[in-house]
Amino acid sequence: MEVLIIAKDKNEMLINDKITVPELMVIGPNGEQMGVKKLEDALTLANYAGLDLVLMNASSTPAVAKVMDYNKYRYERQKKLKESQKKQRESNKDIKEYQLSPNIDIHDFNTRKKNAYEYLVKGHKIKVSIRLKGRRIDRPELGEEVMLRFADELSEVSTIEQKPSLDGRTMIMFLAPKK
Repeated sequence: MEVLIIAKDKNEMLINDKITVPELMVIGPNGEQMGVKKLEDALTLANYAGLDLVLMNASSTPAVAKVMDYNKYRYERQKKLKESQKKQRESNKDIKEYQLSPNIDIHDFNTRKKNAYEYLVKGHKIKVSIRLKGRRIDRPELGEEVMLRFADELSEVSTIEQKPSLDGRTMIMFLAPKK
């Protein structure tokens, strides 16, 4: 009966009977080198120890294999990978931009405030911007007032990292989560 393998994990290593290399440099379970051995002898040695023979490097001459508990090795490797991905996510915090207007409706304001609140709680930074169009460029204090009210509403979870400043026609303010 032939077994068809559709998808194989690219990180999967050859173990025990799947190894086809005739001679191997064998490393013991405690890291000691046991010398170059024939495949049959290495498999017998691994069976005697109650462990697996894992092909670590097939491209070197001679190929290197280690006697170890493969399931434990795979579990620890997956655990390290998840931990590194978690650290990467934590260090990869985003800046979310929210655009307001000087005459924003109260419901729109509350919706943006609620979304920003959730984002700040997750530890991300917020960029608040107001685009001043037409005659509103003459009254930037109205835009600043809306921004400061937005910051005040979120003051329990954030601090103002950069106060509102006018850059051309756009007013920008940054909020950072409280530690």
